[in-house]
Amino acid sequence: MGRGRQKAKHTKVARELKYFSPDTDLSSLQRELGGNPRLEEDLEKWSEYLDADDSDDDDSDEESDDTK
Repeated sequence: MGRGRQKAKHTKVARELKYFSPDTDLSSLQRELGGNPRLEEDLEKWSEYLDADDSDDDDSDEESDDTK
């Protein structure tokens, strides 16, 4: 006899979860998607290493062209 009530309760809970739409905090979403200001600071701080990696890649391409 208790199974009918249990099933009805589960159905009610499932329906509430399916159609529940919480309020969206748009300001929080904007902060999250806005970018990381620290990333720009880190890129400026370590830019010399980024440039070195780019030049190494260019050199390796030129060497492979000479061997052909």
